[in-house]
Amino acid sequence: MSGPWLFRIIGRKKTYQEDLRGSLDQTGRANGKSTGNAVAESDNIVVETAEKIFADLADPQTINNDKKNSWQAPLWQALSEAGLPLSWVPDDLGGSGASLADGFALLNAAGRFAVAVPLAETMLAGWLLAQAKIASPDGEMTVLPASPKDRITLDADGSLSGRARGVPFAKAAKHFAVLAHGKDGAVIALVDAGKGRIESGLNVGYDHSDTVTLDKVQPVTLKAAPKGLDQTTLMLMGGVARSLQIAGALESMLDISVRYSNERVAFEKKISKFQAVQHNLARLAGESAAALAAATSAADAIANAKSFDDAVYLEAASAKIRCAEAAEKGGAIAHQVHGAIGFTMEHILHRYSLRALAWRDDFGSESHWAVELGKLVASRGADELWPLVASR
Repeated sequence: MSGPWLFRIIGRKKTYQEDLRGSLDQTGRANGKSTGNAVAESDNIVVETAEKIFADLADPQTINNDKKNSWQAPLWQALSEAGLPLSWVPDDLGGSGASLADGFALLNAAGRFAVAVPLAETMLAGWLLAQAKIASPDGEMTVLPASPKDRITLDADGSLSGRARGVPFAKAAKHFAVLAHGKDGAVIALVDAGKGRIESGLNVGYDHSDTVTLDKVQPVTLKAAPKGLDQTTLMLMGGVARSLQIAGALESMLDISVRYSNERVAFEKKISKFQAVQHNLARLAGESAAALAAATSAADAIANAKSFDDAVYLEAASAKIRCAEAAEKGGAIAHQVHGAIGFTMEHILHRYSLRALAWRDDFGSESHWAVELGKLVASRGADELWPLVASR
């Protein structure tokens, strides 16, 4: 982790400063760039900062009881003051200059709290803008398009046109980071969100998943995308972000389910003593572990790769497929363990299970990536499959 990032965090509110100082005094591990596994190292100053903020301002039960969403503004303010939404933006472009590995670990932590603010979306937007050396503005952002089936085009007059569906938190965003296609290749643009037409929508997690239409919109800034960065690259990056969030949510679902099974009494004994419940918890633990392994492996591949080659494609696509499958199976098991109480809005379980299901569809569903991965394997031929799988 770079020095400027460290000083940026330490200079924030005193509420979080003491905890950070203790971590730094113990190891001094914030002095260098992260290497190795992108998420598995929990002793990460970025993650520690985020978890402290989440624990203080995004407690799931408190949020669940707040019907006016009065928690959102203080949470976003604290995250912004800590520099977390612009983690992937270099200092000279207005960001915090954290590594990809640190940012991926942050996304996994956000998933564990099922945070319903555009943190992942703003991080991804900042990363996209940084690829074209475009400075990131303050405030919430999201990316266009958010589906591999949609396309934004660059018109001859330099304006942008197109329709993007299922855009997460478009209604809350102040700016869009747009990847568009022109006659000379891909371009990256910063667009004022007020210039687009937004049709509000909700995903199954009750978070905004909106449709954005750009009609001859002039961008704030427009630059050519670097060689090798296209819409597939953006979808893979977004897919891994969602995979990490799903893995984090599954970890929390497992923890909540185990805790509940040790509290709920039926027939004069805790339900954790029943073999059927134990079997379900073991299955849930398996789904959680599989999702975390797939997501962290893909994050590690991207963090350490020089380009989005076929090996990275395999990791990222496989992660989205496996994590999406785990979201469905794991969520069902967690609700079975809880019984009727788990289906009520008063219980916090739905905050995790529904969001994990919603995240399956963002940046390409598992069926999309399964088809595309099959095409890649088929195009390389049978003799190239094992070398590709074993390349990492």
